[in-house]
Amino acid sequence: MSHDLPAFPRSSIRTVALIAALAVSACFAGAARALETGSPVQCQGPRTDAALSAPLPNLSQRIAAGGPIRIVAIGSSSTAGAGASASDRAYPARLAHYLRQRFRMTDIEVLNRGINGETDDQTERRIDPDALASKPDLVIWQVGANTVLRDGDQGLSERSVRQGVKRLRAAGIDVVLMDLQYAPKMLEKTGAAPMLARIADIASDEHVGLYRRFAAMRSLVESRRVTLADLIGPDGVHQNDLGYDCVASILAVGLEDAVRLHDSSLGR
Repeated sequence: MSHDLPAFPRSSIRTVALIAALAVSACFAGAARALETGSPVQCQGPRTDAALSAPLPNLSQRIAAGGPIRIVAIGSSSTAGAGASASDRAYPARLAHYLRQRFRMTDIEVLNRGINGETDDQTERRIDPDALASKPDLVIWQVGANTVLRDGDQGLSERSVRQGVKRLRAAGIDVVLMDLQYAPKMLEKTGAAPMLARIADIASDEHVGLYRRFAAMRSLVESRRVTLADLIGPDGVHQNDLGYDCVASILAVGLEDAVRLHDSSLGR
């Protein structure tokens, strides 16, 4: 019995070979892009998604002087790393990784001062022991989430954040506010939009940076680079490992651009 394979036209063989070669090339291109930028390909978007809207003079001066950098990440569970597979997969640890890639000559430390379940008034009471006491160059304060999820007092949240920001700025510390996560349970809340507006107003009024996490995550989803399920865990609230990685890699771009913005304004 003959088991000869059916003959294919040479043109078909060439087409299949070409498709295979293109696929391999695309894989290598994607990997090269990820290595070049230091972040997963699916986390990359327009640099405008990372813009912090304010320079960071203290951080910029420290980097220019070649001194060590200390950053405090403070907030609630999406700072602490709820939903991550390990502590080194939370956004503060991943941010340290990406910043070290971008500022290779600088010793960078990112301290995780997140506590699960906190509201902004509770975090504000920790500003002195958990932020100021560490003498950071920059504080990244993730705000608003639990107030929105619990339908809490947004006025109290705003007053607390404003008070905390004023104390940090009075101490000469740069501040970046991180707004809400783009997540299914957050999207169900009518209080999400008002809280986003409040956080933006605080950043504008107090002349501090604003990391628009909600908009950056939404951009990744709407551009179809990822799905919401790729970024958010099964609880519908907290980011998973990829979600934290994307948040960190985008924030690292924003911090780098803010440093460059400050340097260019000084003519360096």
